Amino acid sequence: MTDGNHDGQIRRAGPQAVIAMPAEIDITNADQVRQALLSAMEPQVTVLIVDMSGTTFCDSAGVQAVIAAYRQAAMTGVQLRLVATQVLRIFTVIGTDQLVPIYPTVEAAQAGLR
Repeated sequence: MTDGNHDGQIRRAGPQAVIAMPAEIDITNADQVRQALLSAMEPQVTVLIVDMSGTTFCDSAGVQAVIAAYRQAAMTGVQLRLVATQVLRIFTVIGTDQLVPIYPTVEAAQAGLR
C-alpha cells in the first residue's frame, strides 16, 4: 500500500469486497474516490470494506465521499465497513463512526470484530 499503486484496487473474498484507498484524499480526488466506492457495490457484494489503512490524510471532501458510499450501501443492502488508523480521528470527531463501523485492520473488518 505504501507505493500507492493499489489505489482503487478491489479484492474479493466471496460476498466481501475490499477496496484500497489512496494515501491522501482531498478535494482533488474525492470525486474519483466516491465513484470507485459506488462502482464497487456490485450485486453480488454484501459487505464492502473501505481500506484506508494506508491513508495518511483525508479532508472533509474525502469524508463526504465515504458518507455518500454509506448512503448508497444502505439503500442497496450492502454493509459498509471502514478500516482507518491514521485518519481515524476525523471520522470519530464528526461522528461517522456512529454510521459506519470502523476497524483497525482489514482482517478485523472481514471478521466483523471491532
